[in-house]
Amino acid sequence: MRVIVCDDQPAVRAGLVLILRAHPDIEVVGEAGDGAAAVELGLRLRPDVVLMDLRMPRLDGVAATRELTRHGVTGVLALTTFDLDEYLFGALRAGAAGFLLKDASADELVAAVRTVARGEGIVAPAVTRRVLGAFAGPLTDSTPAAVPVGLLTTREREVLDCLGEGLSNAAIATRLGIAEATTKTHVSRILAKLGLQSRMQAAVAARRVSRLDM
Repeated sequence: MRVIVCDDQPAVRAGLVLILRAHPDIEVVGEAGDGAAAVELGLRLRPDVVLMDLRMPRLDGVAATRELTRHGVTGVLALTTFDLDEYLFGALRAGAAGFLLKDASADELVAAVRTVARGEGIVAPAVTRRVLGAFAGPLTDSTPAAVPVGLLTTREREVLDCLGEGLSNAAIATRLGIAEATTKTHVSRILAKLGLQSRMQAAVAARRVSRLDM
């Protein structure tokens, strides 16, 4: 797995790199200290994962994430804190593939990077609950305005419902009695049909559909 680490604090960035390089299946191919550098590196190196601090100079992590996903670099793992919801929801709208708390342990960091590299972007249960819980109340500007679920097959709708519960591909496969590879295909088709960029956006869309069906 090829990873770029982006954080404006050199000591924090060095610590993240040290943790990741201790694992032979992870290669840190670049480092960036601001969002503009993160975009340049991401577009040039096309890594599997971009570990992105959301608060950075020149170009913040939300804007950098938006630029990367717009150009097809979809494996952005956002570093976030609970007291900065504007960044958290901004990164969600920008298409971040996953969210990791800044106080995560080394093991959680490595697991999150591996999860995003596999294409499964909902990686921190606490963050997932916070994001999805926010949409249990009144609709906000962060909520997708329209969810054309009529475009989905019956099976794809079932998979979407599972995404709304924050389930992994393996868990979805077990629940629905299908192969994990088939689940991945369904998720990719759901994102394409609904015009979404990440599993987290799909999870929010599923919550919106569930509320509108009530």
